[in-house]
Amino acid sequence: MTMQLYFDPQSRSQVAKWMLDEAEVDYEIVTTLIKDKAHKRPEYLKINPSGKLPALVDGRTRIFENAAICMYIAEKFPGKRLAPSVGTPERGRYLSLMVYSTAQFEPAMGDSLMKIRSNNSARGWTNFEEAKNAVERELGDGPYLFGAQFTAADVMIGSCLIWHRAFGGKLNRPKLDAYIDRLQARPKGMKFG
Repeated sequence: MTMQLYFDPQSRSQVAKWMLDEAEVDYEIVTTLIKDKAHKRPEYLKINPSGKLPALVDGRTRIFENAAICMYIAEKFPGKRLAPSVGTPERGRYLSLMVYSTAQFEPAMGDSLMKIRSNNSARGWTNFEEAKNAVERELGDGPYLFGAQFTAADVMIGSCLIWHRAFGGKLNRPKLDAYIDRLQARPKGMKFG
């Protein structure tokens, strides 16, 4: 049975699509338009109880949230080398970056784009300048977060940077701008923005 990606091209489900494309696996797009409130219908809420996109169905398995979908795909297709192997020293750093992408980087980026100034430490995440510093340190000499190996962490962190650029955000960081350019130049790279 082919996996099904519940997808709206004007949503964060672009991230899951990018990961599936990088893994070069067969999947079917199930158009789920936010403007039509398709993500709030009872049949969809059985797949993703939060009523958000994306969601992935693989037989009886249902996965929601981009980070979870990316980790699932990387683990289901280990031959694609989209994650360091379990038991390797790099695995901990990979898991940390996957969680960092949604727990710190994305909310800090959102605050920056919406020009929200607050005591971020009380909200649980850092500010966007500090988040960019962390990603630059993790990127090192690149070209990707794990050197020459492109991983799901690049999908998660990179998609935030691509969205930031698409919404007119300026990074003022040549190293990160070059990273975005490399990601978007990938044959399967997320082209939004």
